[in-house]
Amino acid sequence: MAACVARLYGTRLLKVKPGATPFQVCSFSTTNGWSRGKKLFLTSIGVVTGSAGALIYALEQSFVNAGELELHPPKLPWSHNGLFSTYDHASIRRGFEVYKNVCAACHGLQYVAYRELIGVCFTEEEAKAEAEEQMIEDGPDDTGAYFKRPGKLSDYFPSPYPNEEAARAANNGAYPPDLTYITMARHGGENYVFSLLTGYCDAPAGITIREGQYYNPYFPGGAIGMAQALYNEIIEYSDGTPASQSQLAKDVCTFLSWAANPDNDTRQLFALKTLFISSVILGMCIYWKRHKWTVLKSRKIAFKPPSKPTS
Repeated sequence: MAACVARLYGTRLLKVKPGATPFQVCSFSTTNGWSRGKKLFLTSIGVVTGSAGALIYALEQSFVNAGELELHPPKLPWSHNGLFSTYDHASIRRGFEVYKNVCAACHGLQYVAYRELIGVCFTEEEAKAEAEEQMIEDGPDDTGAYFKRPGKLSDYFPSPYPNEEAARAANNGAYPPDLTYITMARHGGENYVFSLLTGYCDAPAGITIREGQYYNPYFPGGAIGMAQALYNEIIEYSDGTPASQSQLAKDVCTFLSWAANPDNDTRQLFALKTLFISSVILGMCIYWKRHKWTVLKSRKIAFKPPSKPTS
């Protein structure tokens, strides 16, 4: 590049002629002629516009949507939502009792097997006893007929209805969803389910609820076909915990969260093991690198001229 410039200069293509007016770069600034009052006025407009935009966004994301009269569930401090938090297994056991005595009449858990309860909230004998309480349809036998048998650990939770049509006929046309992945299938997860179970109230003025429906501000549209299921002391916990409505909802939400994500505790354990092993290996690598290369990194190379031969 320097050689090319030298050749061009040598040919006088870049040589400035005497008397030529050098080109001056002018500085164009839009604020040179503005007064201080004008600058203050424009700054005020920017601040007001930004504040108005932030206020509109905050109102749009608020808990109350005035257009649909729908409440957004608040974020609750669940014990299993931390980075390395695990499930409360006592709460899972109580939540299974709530599901068995209250929710199982209408909702199924078709993707959860009884064997998965072992080591989580029941022993093997207890889980086997829970499975044997259910009569599972099996077959066909040697004659081609279907029959009922006591449940086994390999069986999945039975559905309360034989098909969707029977479920809708028993619930005024509403279809009770399967609860296996309900905490993952609903926006808000456990927060939504908890708020839904504890959020039943009277419809506000101007809202008409048809017969067979109930008002719940957390349900989209407000009108829900499921009646309020949880009340204070509706069941008795086997461990003696007071069965308030909020306690019932909290326990069943914990159980449903485990049903949707049964491998959470295993992943947390593997993550802790991986971090521990990785930290040990990292320390060993750092020590080996410093021990191996400390001589090469700190050495000083000096060139000694050859000595003249003596005669």
